[in-house]
Amino acid sequence: MSGWRLLITRPEADARLLAEALAAQGIHSSSLPLLAIEALPETPEQRALLLDLDRYCAVLVVSKSAARLGLQRLDRYWPQPPYGQRWFSVGAATGEILRDYGLDACWPEGADDSEALLALADLRQALTQPVPRVLILRGVGGRTLLADTLRGRGVLVDSIELYRRVVSDHAPGTLVERIRSERLNALVVSSGEGLQALYGLAGDAWDRLVGLPLFVPSPRVAEQARQLGATSVVDCRGAGTAALLAALRDTPVPAS
Repeated sequence: MSGWRLLITRPEADARLLAEALAAQGIHSSSLPLLAIEALPETPEQRALLLDLDRYCAVLVVSKSAARLGLQRLDRYWPQPPYGQRWFSVGAATGEILRDYGLDACWPEGADDSEALLALADLRQALTQPVPRVLILRGVGGRTLLADTLRGRGVLVDSIELYRRVVSDHAPGTLVERIRSERLNALVVSSGEGLQALYGLAGDAWDRLVGLPLFVPSPRVAEQARQLGATSVVDCRGAGTAALLAALRDTPVPAS
């Protein structure tokens, strides 16, 4: 895999951790964060939901940022989380944050997406209550599939939006110059928002980049990339480091 030279576009903290993991595998990477995470102030309504945390049979956490910020708020009101409450995450990286905190956390194996979480047997078991109620910790925007599907199953759903993603400010030409100067041969995005930020920063140069291997986290983002004209899209079936490394192993390095 040492032939790969990747452009990482994750927010700064996550990009740094990914770069370290790639370097340990002998893979060169260059970080150009395209999104920043901006924590949102707590509202009285959100505080009320957290104070009533023990009403929920399950808490669903959709990202690492939601996990970190949600646990900060949990510390304020629940020195000891409600006994027996199940916590679920979309992927392993988020789930490990919850588990390290001491929560009873569970996540789907083999895929980091909402569809896999909704199919999880442990989640279905947690919802076998006369009136199941779920709390979702998330950011602003993004998919509503979790909430919509659960409500369709008769579950009462509340959500707390903890952060927003803000497009980072880079000078025009930064993306193309970084790829050229470091001889990068593939791009990595971790969300649909990240893909749109990449497309926006590329501007008129996008047509020169569509042939590069583009590693994406899910079928949904893969389809978005193809609609934008990308011709070498690799679906990692997950946004975590392990999923990316597996995809890199299975994908031929492009000829230089």
